[in-house]
Amino acid sequence: MAAPESILTLCYPHVTEKSGCGIDAALSDMIFKETKLKGAYVVECEPIEDDRGFFARAFCREEFERHQLNPCVVQCNISFNRKKGTLRGMHYQAKPYEEARLVRCTRGRIYDVIVDLRRESPGYKQWEAVELTADNRLMLYVPEGFAHGFQTLEDGSEVFYQMSESYAPEYTRGVRWDDPAFGIQWPLDDRLLSVRDQSFPDFNAENPDLR
Repeated sequence: MAAPESILTLCYPHVTEKSGCGIDAALSDMIFKETKLKGAYVVECEPIEDDRGFFARAFCREEFERHQLNPCVVQCNISFNRKKGTLRGMHYQAKPYEEARLVRCTRGRIYDVIVDLRRESPGYKQWEAVELTADNRLMLYVPEGFAHGFQTLEDGSEVFYQMSESYAPEYTRGVRWDDPAFGIQWPLDDRLLSVRDQSFPDFNAENPDLR
């Protein structure tokens, strides 16, 4: 339920009209910037600051729908990484459990990477990277049909995911972080990976799990 107008006015005197998300759109905007890979967006919060700190929207279903992004959130995950250089990826879930994800770094810094695995996409097999940090508060929206991974740039980095689909272990898949089919350039040579992430096979364009 939206707060009474008098309460909003008391707390935020500049509020004039409310958005569908229950908060004045002028109070806290969300900025969506599409990457070179169609459908993948960097999402930026626009904080409204005062002497207490700031307020910002980190998610709004209507804003995501307006940009034709999947707004469904059925699961949220946290990845804590002790060591700088930790590399996780590149992961995705196969049909019919493909997932969109919204990724942000809540502590430290990460080099966040996506690969477009959609055969009919003009960005097929291309990759993009964005530095997400606790300070810049940027988020990366990763649509269905992409593989995702990251490398930590500081000790103790933590990542928060909002997922559009529940975890389905029998449908989890991956492509290798150093597969020449993609040529991803990682920032740090000192890397810590799981055995699983090191052992993904070479990319196969005929893989029936891909779109």
